[in-house]
Amino acid sequence: MTRAFRPRRLDEALALLADAELGAVPAAGCTDLLAAVHASRRPPKAVVDLLGLAELAGIRETADALDVGATVTFTEIRASSLVAAGAPHLVQAAATIGAWQIQNRATLGGNIANASPAGDSLPVLLALGAELVVASARGERRLAYDAFHTGYRQSALAPGELIVRVRVPRARPRAVGAFRKVGTRAAQSISKVVVAFAAERDGASLRHVRLAAGSVAPTPVRLGPAEAACEGATVSLELAERAAALAASAVSPIDDVRSTAEYRRWVLGQVVRRMIVDLLLG
Repeated sequence: MTRAFRPRRLDEALALLADAELGAVPAAGCTDLLAAVHASRRPPKAVVDLLGLAELAGIRETADALDVGATVTFTEIRASSLVAAGAPHLVQAAATIGAWQIQNRATLGGNIANASPAGDSLPVLLALGAELVVASARGERRLAYDAFHTGYRQSALAPGELIVRVRVPRARPRAVGAFRKVGTRAAQSISKVVVAFAAERDGASLRHVRLAAGSVAPTPVRLGPAEAACEGATVSLELAERAAALAASAVSPIDDVRSTAEYRRWVLGQVVRRMIVDLLLG
């Protein structure tokens, strides 16, 4: 039988997670945990409910970042004027995650910790240069989101470590960007390809370019060659075509039940192309 704990303070939760003999796992919305238990038929020895922890809740602004608690749900993200102003593409991503029932339960921290390459919010966080505040019984540290994903469903979290908050840097004054998810249908689908783009428009050229994609590799990835081609370049149809080709050639997707590798590469290129063309039209 699975034991359940509901701590009221973060230090209590971290102490429980540090107890190797207890073997507890963190739980919040449980949309991923319940699916994993159903598939494996191996329930955890114990769960630690995080939803009562004030340290993991709420959305606020700081001097340099938008600060989102790990247990904030995607419904809360969609409704937040702070997120809409500071990270609008995260709002768009939140709207693509499952149905309303899932959005009411699923949390940003859970989507990150699950570390699925198809997680819809993850390319947005990569494109925005997010930073994670993580903690364990040993203390707290900050982790650049670029360094979080280490392999398929693997992360840089140490045993007993917990995502506490997600920090998104303040948008630059001339920030531009885009988000696009491609799935089997318009809603309630797992992504075939998901792409996020962030940059600063400097006249006709682009600066601080970050392009990220999901469902095209074992982890969410930055599209480095396409970023390099766009950095300092003038927005043009030629740039759109070049970035599209570089993005498609930079990834090694797989064939699976949702799509083929060939289709994923083609779609990725087309989405990147469209994102840059839209800058011309806008």
